[in-house]
This record gives sequence, C-alpha cells and structure tokens, in this order.
Amino acid sequence: MHFRLSALGVPLRHTQLRTIQHSAKVDNLHYHLHHLRQHSVEIMRAAFFWLTVSAGVGLAKPCEGGFWRDLAPIALTPRQEHVTVPLPPSSLAILGGIVPAGEIFNTTDIVQIYDIQKDAWRSAAPMPVPLNHANAASLDGKIYLLGGLAVAPDGAWRAIPDSWVYDVASSTWQAIEPMPSNEARGSAAVGVYNKTIFLAGGMTVLSVISGEQASVDTVSAFDTVSGRWLTLPAAATKIPGARDHAGGAVVGDSFFVLGGRDRGQANVRDTVFALDVKNLDAGWKTKVSKMPTARGGLAAAAVGAKVYTFGGEGNPAEGSSGVFNETEAYDTTSDSWAVLPPMKLPRHGTSATTIGGRIYIPGGGISIGGHPVDNVDVYELGR
Repeated sequence: MHFRLSALGVPLRHTQLRTIQHSAKVDNLHYHLHHLRQHSVEIMRAAFFWLTVSAGVGLAKPCEGGFWRDLAPIALTPRQEHVTVPLPPSSLAILGGIVPAGEIFNTTDIVQIYDIQKDAWRSAAPMPVPLNHANAASLDGKIYLLGGLAVAPDGAWRAIPDSWVYDVASSTWQAIEPMPSNEARGSAAVGVYNKTIFLAGGMTVLSVISGEQASVDTVSAFDTVSGRWLTLPAAATKIPGARDHAGGAVVGDSFFVLGGRDRGQANVRDTVFALDVKNLDAGWKTKVSKMPTARGGLAAAAVGAKVYTFGGEGNPAEGSSGVFNETEAYDTTSDSWAVLPPMKLPRHGTSATTIGGRIYIPGGGISIGGHPVDNVDVYELGR
C-alpha cells in the first residue's frame, strides 16, 4: 500500500518516504536551467532591502564580506533533518535524520564526527533510537540528545520525550531524565547558556498520512549539572507564537529564536523572539527588526554578536525547488539585518554550528520535502 505525504510533497510507502521519481540528471538540469534567473532574483532582493525600510522593519544592509568553501562530503550516506553540534576545538558531530535507502528514506540512528583538521569523517556509537528532527546540544565533552521525532506505528513522525547523554571520550550513551511528557517535541530551536540547554518551540507530530504538522510554543530548559528539567517562570514558558524549524542561538545573555514556520512549509515566519536568560521573569520579547526573508527549515549559528541564518524551505519562486539560498545576518546589538553572499548549494533541513569563528553546514535537502545530499561547506566570515 502506498500513501502520499502532502506535508513533504513526496509519496510514502508505509513509514518510509519515497523519492520523487526522476533521475539526478533531470534534477541537475532543472537546477541549472533556472540558476541565472534565481541569481537575478537574489540580486534584486538584496538591492531592495538595502534601499528600503518597511514600517517596523530594520534596514537590511548590503552584502558584507564572506565566502564559501567546500569540505569533504558526509561519509556513508547523504543526510537531512539531522542535528549538528560542535565538539571544540576542532570537530563537529551530526546525529540522526533521514537517509536514502534505494528509492525510500529511512529515519536513522547514525552518528558521525567530522575532524576539521583532517577534513575527514568517522563513525561514532549510534543513537539509542532512530530519530529525525532531534533536539541536541554539546557541552563539556558531552552531547545531550533531548527528544525528537520517531516513526510511530501509524506511520507518523511523533515526538518522544526520551533523552540521553553521549560521552565523546568513551563513545557511550546513557539515559537521562526524559523531557516532561507534555513538552515532548522535535524540531525545537536550541540554545546553550552556561550549563543550561534551552528548547523553544518545535513540533509534536508530522503526519506522513494526513500531512498534519503540529507546531508548539513550548519552552523547556535542561540543567546539565543536576541532570534535571527546570521549572521556568510563567513568562518564559511560551514564545510569542508557535514555531518549528526555526533558528536558535544564544548571544550574550539572550536566547534568540529566528524565523521558522507554523503548521506547514508555506506558513513561513520572519519574526525574531528574544529571552533574557538572566531575567526569565521578564519573559519573551518580539524584536522590531524582522528577517529580510521569511523562511522555515533554516540553519542558524552565532559568531560574536551576530546570528547568521542560512537557506530554508518554503520558497515560492519559480526554479527554486522550494528552497531558499539566502544568507542573512542578524546584529543583536543594533537589532538590524545584513544580506550576505547566498549559499553555493541552497539547502533546508540541515543545521549549522560555529567552530573557530567559521560556520559549518553539513548535508540537508535540495528540494522541498525530501532530497538529502552529502555536501558539506563552511562559511568564512569577512575579515
């Protein structure tokens, strides 16, 4: 029996996604035929935001310096809907996601570590269960895996509260206190402040049968010292609007949630929410300046006082395959945006991490829904 996954735009066989039925050659031809047109659109968009200030929206500055560099592709298999975490001083890890298996996609438990100096990948101990859209962060030589979406008996991707910690040195997993069951979700925006991991928004279900996508506004916090989930002040427990597939980053004493979507790829958002983590009682604030390009499924990472956002899903432009190539930086000190050089390979369903002042982006999808790749690149900031 076959089903169509309207939420992702691809058919599904039981609990697995089926790839769009055309060859890589056709995909590549389609992409290149529209490349010049899409490039022109991006130039006009950058010029527009440079010259125009909309009501309530901060000025988007013209392109700053910065360039892209290709790295060794992900070993073993392409990946999408995985999570990326830094392992300072010179490594990163990717966990879970979906991977191609012939003509279908499987949710995976694969964990891989990339050595920046060697430009090489190695395998690590797999996650205790296969997950996509997992919530994870790294701290003090450990990776904290705090729930995510798992394939349920009914074929939907549903949230589980189970949580684990991975010790990098011993390559072992250990179960930790699960997320409160009423807060279980995947695809949350994640930020780390001191020894606390914050999760904001996310989704509880992505139904591969009906196309349902249930976004939430929930905020949670895990204390890595006590190993317990914290009780937050009421004002901090919800972001101003439901979001999933948003960008998240901590800069200074503030946790930022950027863009995202609400119940589907078409419902993209351009908001920036901020929480002062030293004054949780003050609650969440919506910043005046909005993202120049509303998008969900984006990747985000902070360097200094800026949060850099990359790609995303829900692009209606002809020839875009539903994917954004935008790179835009949010200056947290001035509440303003800058338009930067676009991604070499537009992607969604990936995540970014900062190591040594450079931003690494492994894998992702190159068309709306499912189409994972093994490409890895790094964004080098202008000096």
